[in-house]
Amino acid sequence: MIKVPMTEIGFSRLQEELRRLKSVDRPAVIRAIAEAREHGDLSENAEYHAARERQSFIEGRVLELEDKIARAEVIDVKKLHGSTVKFGATVVLSDEETEEETTYQIVGEDEADIKGGFLSVTSPLGRALINKQLGESVEVTTPRGAKSYEIVKVLFQ
Repeated sequence: MIKVPMTEIGFSRLQEELRRLKSVDRPAVIRAIAEAREHGDLSENAEYHAARERQSFIEGRVLELEDKIARAEVIDVKKLHGSTVKFGATVVLSDEETEEETTYQIVGEDEADIKGGFLSVTSPLGRALINKQLGESVEVTTPRGAKSYEIVKVLFQ
């Protein structure tokens, strides 16, 4: 079984989404299906088909979340330290062309939000940063061409 690395916050978010799907969304869609059935002919009932489609989505997402939670390898970032970039590290990068600094935390795929500063460990930049040291340069191929960054800070918070 392949483990899925994630931070404690990401793990909590998945658990909360699963709880909401099971306790709020699932019962609501069951009520919507029952209501739509009362309207008669199901073959031409758009409400019924929409509710069934929503139910299918919810059940699929529940299975996906249960699998990820079962395979989760929760990493406590506060227990990590050093100047090497690891999963969970907050990294300050300096663009070697523009000198512009950007801060990212290396997180699991489900937690990634580039605009929020959360970089997936499986992204090209995330993979390039792992096991690099403070002060090292990394080069990443982007859709706009190659970019070089210098690792300015490595923090574990």
